Amino acid sequence: MFESVETYAGDPILSLNDDFQKDPRPNKINLSIGIYFDDAGRIPVLESVRRAEHAVASRDTPKPYLPMEGAANMRRAVQRLLFGAEHPAVTSGRIATIQSIGSSGGLKVGADFIARWLPGSAVWVSDPTWDNHRSMFEGAGLNVNTYPYYDPATGGVRFDAMLDTVRELPPRSVVLLHACCHNPTGVDLTREQWDRLIPLIAERDLLPYLDLAYQGFGDGIEEDAYAVRALAGARRPDGKPVAFFVANSFSKSMSLYGERCGALSVACADAAEADRVLGQLKFAVRRIYSSPPIHGGQIVAVILDEPELRARWEDELGGMRERIRAMRQALHRVLSAQLPGRDLDYFLTQRGMFSYTGLGAAQVDRLREEHGLYMVRSGRICVAGLNTSNVEAAANALAAVMR
Repeated sequence: MFESVETYAGDPILSLNDDFQKDPRPNKINLSIGIYFDDAGRIPVLESVRRAEHAVASRDTPKPYLPMEGAANMRRAVQRLLFGAEHPAVTSGRIATIQSIGSSGGLKVGADFIARWLPGSAVWVSDPTWDNHRSMFEGAGLNVNTYPYYDPATGGVRFDAMLDTVRELPPRSVVLLHACCHNPTGVDLTREQWDRLIPLIAERDLLPYLDLAYQGFGDGIEEDAYAVRALAGARRPDGKPVAFFVANSFSKSMSLYGERCGALSVACADAAEADRVLGQLKFAVRRIYSSPPIHGGQIVAVILDEPELRARWEDELGGMRERIRAMRQALHRVLSAQLPGRDLDYFLTQRGMFSYTGLGAAQVDRLREEHGLYMVRSGRICVAGLNTSNVEAAANALAAVMR
């Protein structure tokens, strides 16, 4: 029956993490998987999450199936977080939001929606992007292409080349954009660049699809939502609002990885259109997993709705963000001492959990085999895997293969 089934090669990042777990060397360092670790090398349990979880558990209520679109209080809280409570897009009811199984679940539901309701539309992702972006959209039957993004020569964005490509895309093309903390490069568009890109998207009648998995890890919760809110305020040449998708996650920002807490929001022209879109998103959910789980989404809703818990969460998230910055600075300091004359400032300007080192696959293999330093073969490192105990060793290992 299954003679023709091929062997699954495995996900390159998750497989690498499995190899790390099997490595017996005591001083091994894991900079591969995108998880935030504290300075002791542990996944933190945030105090805001601890309190919210206690509040959820103490309700002692039944656990029925949630609606296909998820819990109403969680969905409202997500809209306020992303767009701002008083944003006209929210108050006018033109945002359709579902609670999803992580931002990955949101991306998948959105991909299925696009394949059904925008037949013929192709998807364009940044070069490079998170590997699973391509897999998800291709899995929905969509054609996936790339637009220029990362410039290895400067460590910045090939913004003019990006604009030139976007300018030539067919109308109704889907353009996947990282709202902040670009994965895998850590190189983001500036506000000025967003302000140039968004009018072009509106003019060309394109459909932006924002991935916002790391809100709060860049400059702050409000600051990292700039692209979302700028798009929500944009208008097409005919005066109608720009339609767009945004998938967001609480895995990193609330350290709720295994709870799979995320959402998908679709900005529509008006409330009537949002109602129709929500109905079709629900139908897409029904065909995949039927409804999302209760527990994690209610933790998110409690934190976002309770002012005291919200303030504590923002403070804890700020501490996580500053620890990552401190690790960037420490890595830059040791590398600069080891490699005098090399311009390594890109480690400081890149934002969020990830950085592109510029290393090739052969150098990455050397790091793993000779130094026990694990990173993906693209040269991406997860800066959040560094701490005060391992950052010098990691920097010395990097310097050894960069000479």
